Amino acid sequence: MRRFIFLFAVALAGPDLRAGELKAGAFAIDVTPEKFPVSVNGGFSDRKATAAHDPLHARCLVLDDGRTQLAIVVVDSCMIPRAVVDAAKARAAKKTVVPSTNVLISATHTHTAPTVAAVFQSEPETEYIEFLTHKIAEGIEKAHQRLAPAKLAWGVAEEPRPVFNRRWKMKPGVKNLDPFGGNTDRVKMNPPPMSPDLLEPAGPTDPRVTVLSIRSAGDKPLALFANYSLHYVGDVPALSADYFGAFANSVAAKLKAGPEFVGALSNGTSGDVNNINFKEEPKRTEPGERSRLVADAVATAAVKAIEKAEYRSNLTLKSVTREIELGVRKATPAELQRAQELLENAKGRDLKGADEVYARETVLIAKYPDTVKAPLQVMVVDGGALVAIPCEVFTEIGLRIKKDISTHKTCCVVSLANGYFGYLPTPAQHALGGYETWRARSSFLEVEASVKIEKVISELMKEVVPE
Repeated sequence: MRRFIFLFAVALAGPDLRAGELKAGAFAIDVTPEKFPVSVNGGFSDRKATAAHDPLHARCLVLDDGRTQLAIVVVDSCMIPRAVVDAAKARAAKKTVVPSTNVLISATHTHTAPTVAAVFQSEPETEYIEFLTHKIAEGIEKAHQRLAPAKLAWGVAEEPRPVFNRRWKMKPGVKNLDPFGGNTDRVKMNPPPMSPDLLEPAGPTDPRVTVLSIRSAGDKPLALFANYSLHYVGDVPALSADYFGAFANSVAAKLKAGPEFVGALSNGTSGDVNNINFKEEPKRTEPGERSRLVADAVATAAVKAIEKAEYRSNLTLKSVTREIELGVRKATPAELQRAQELLENAKGRDLKGADEVYARETVLIAKYPDTVKAPLQVMVVDGGALVAIPCEVFTEIGLRIKKDISTHKTCCVVSLANGYFGYLPTPAQHALGGYETWRARSSFLEVEASVKIEKVISELMKEVVPE
């Protein structure tokens, strides 16, 4: 079976901000591993896949207003490190006139894709990384080659049924153990459904499906880029694009689109959200069934969002990026010593318990620099804005960013974009504890990181949309 990456290339102007006539092109490129077995990202222990259940995608749209170019790439991958993203951007820049600074590459966060980022006990597939890097660049190039007169519109609808906050506050007196020997966490990620110890969700959800729809000058569906804040579904054991891939198929069918149509669903701010209702008994479903149901519901909302949309071809495209320096959370000397002792006792065998897995993470994080530079990006496409953050962003952060920008533009926040810097909880959520806050390569930024990121995003938005 084939795998694809979804790429959107958009032409953006430099200092000249006058509206121009839009051109667009879309392309989907196969990124299925050519060799098996492969390591699979997304768990404490490494997993091996020997086959593909359904295609992974790299999906592309190219927009050109005659002055500036952007590329938006949505990859069926769990997470993609910045080094891989930057290499793909550099290759694409050599083949097109799209500058690297105007390219947005995000991962869907499917937990059934080849390992590209080293997290927990999964190590990157180096041969696949080279293959993926080449394919992303090639996809951008091919999308660019399809540029033709087009028009676009933004729309927003809601689909609240599949989204639930997965972090639950537990009743007083319930002890939640962490892997560092503590028991002060006040929340638990993915608690037992129907547990009498459940108090309330620790955060909100965001039901909005934000859509950027592209049609040809002849009014045929060309591409649809959507954004939804749901972590993933995870009901297929083999390699799979999860509900993100099923969405692409469903929305194409609902729009009665032709074979060259490209649909893509990016991951919104879903760091603390999944599709499990912890107040109900789990329902049995066949492999892939839940993914299809969720995908169809989101695709239905996406089509509804653009039913009465007004398409425009005379518009302006903009993009701005900035690096932000953030601190790294590291262990105290005592915590590091404990971790080293745990690893010494586990020498010669696979790591089994969470305490051993996080002991290894503690030692690895100790070798990190004290600060890291994370890329932030804001793209404006006519009446809408895409905010790109290289983290698994908590939903409440996305809601605040959308509220801040909504007076100017329709907005979607794309997580896991332009790199991978772990979870992004708020300081208040850090205080509550829980899996997403536990120090590891999946959660290592300073406690105040979200506050600093929101501030820079607000500044970037003012650069591209002056008040």
